[in-house]
Amino acid sequence: MSTHPARMSSPGTDESSVCESPDARTSVAIRPHHIAIETFDLENSMAWYGAFLDCRAAWSLATFSETTHSRLPGISRLVEMRNGDVRFHIFERQPTASRPCAPDALQFQHIALAVATDRDLRALRDRWLDLFAAGHHTFVRSEPPTEIVTDADGVQNFYCYDVHGLELELTYLPEVST
Repeated sequence: MSTHPARMSSPGTDESSVCESPDARTSVAIRPHHIAIETFDLENSMAWYGAFLDCRAAWSLATFSETTHSRLPGISRLVEMRNGDVRFHIFERQPTASRPCAPDALQFQHIALAVATDRDLRALRDRWLDLFAAGHHTFVRSEPPTEIVTDADGVQNFYCYDVHGLELELTYLPEVST
């Protein structure tokens, strides 16, 4: 059995049935649409995602529904940053509207983004280090990215933090490279 999390299965399960719906008539196909990120500094976030992941602003909003205001008090602007089919919705909120999560609250642990080649992976790690050293972006955490590691299946990855302190995993999957 593979040790890579994307290919793990529970003991005694048939991998082909792990994600199947018990009633095929109720099965609904899903796919990721965007990753939503809150920030107090929209310009810093946009600049960093542009510089690090080559994202570009696709559109923005400054008017929101009552539902949005109730879910995200203090929201002032939303910008979609894109690189191909990967979309980041960056929401700017006023700092006074923030309610920090309790240290023991469950949160998303990290987001994994795949690259096409191992060379791309090395380039992104180097780019993160260059961007941090340049001092043009404000980082909540100053921890450098991990080293690139390779597992027994040849999968390579490293972890880093974005300007908000959100953990990203950058990964290269050789047998399913894009």
